Amino acid sequence: MSAPITLVEAVTQALNYEMTHDKDVIVLGEDVGPNGGVFRATAGLSQKFGEERVLDTPLAESMIAGLCIGMSTQGLKPVAEFQFDGFTYPAFDQIISHAARMRNRTRGRLTCPIVFRAPYGGGIHAPEHHSESPETFFAHIPGLRVIIPSSPAKAYGLLLAAIRDPDPVIFFEPKRIYRKIKQHVPDNGEAMLLDKAFVLREGSDVTLITWGATVYETLDAAAQLQKENISCEVIDLCSIKPIDSETILHSVHKTGRAVIIHEAPRTCGVGAEIAAILAEDFYCLKAPIERVTGFDITMPYARMEHDAMPQVKNIIEGVKKIF
Repeated sequence: MSAPITLVEAVTQALNYEMTHDKDVIVLGEDVGPNGGVFRATAGLSQKFGEERVLDTPLAESMIAGLCIGMSTQGLKPVAEFQFDGFTYPAFDQIISHAARMRNRTRGRLTCPIVFRAPYGGGIHAPEHHSESPETFFAHIPGLRVIIPSSPAKAYGLLLAAIRDPDPVIFFEPKRIYRKIKQHVPDNGEAMLLDKAFVLREGSDVTLITWGATVYETLDAAAQLQKENISCEVIDLCSIKPIDSETILHSVHKTGRAVIIHEAPRTCGVGAEIAAILAEDFYCLKAPIERVTGFDITMPYARMEHDAMPQVKNIIEGVKKIF
């Protein structure tokens, strides 16, 4: 059995596997070449596959996205890395106006098999543009998938699936758990389904729905609540767009209660969409839906960053509020 690896190492492993088995896969971005990327997610790829397939680009996110669109319509499968989540904004026009619409615009003649990767979320004491949670912006756009893995195994399997998908995928990697845990991840090329949520813990009293790094605070809260005889079912959404409403509804029909936890700001967050899905089937609910989220503020600097993200105590308080 291979040695256990971290989430960021699982990203590297998936890229290496797919580049080895599909010559059309190209990696590009800022410092992704010999430097291996700001978090070393592309470490060793330039040395193995050469500069024709691992392209260092200028600091120009709009250009990176536009280049990917051109490549993808001509048979290549580009995987672009933006150094941080907040640096995706200059690429919005290309991603939204062109990549997401290409299939519709050409009536299926052209597609854009692109993966736009970016380290995501707070927790590393970096400035605000390096610490944001912008999944809602992309989830609103028809033609895009949005994926946020929470473990090495999911990062490997979902990134393989994203690269193989014929349409553009936004792939956010929670940076504060890049090296938090290790798992045995067989390098066998097996992809996971992109549009499915994962039930991480079975429970009977309340459903906790979350994604990304907050999965770990949620699991800790569930373990503590179990000691107080509150049985929590924990769902890792993973697929932000499309949302796996079937898995969510099946769980809440069983438990009757739901708490949604996410790091992004509260207003118009993905949690609001999940709450709407549940409200449309409100007969399954025994209590109001509760949200435990980030605040409607810019991510603060290091000293207060921890307080701006959902903590275990906040999740426990949110659960107890609906009993």
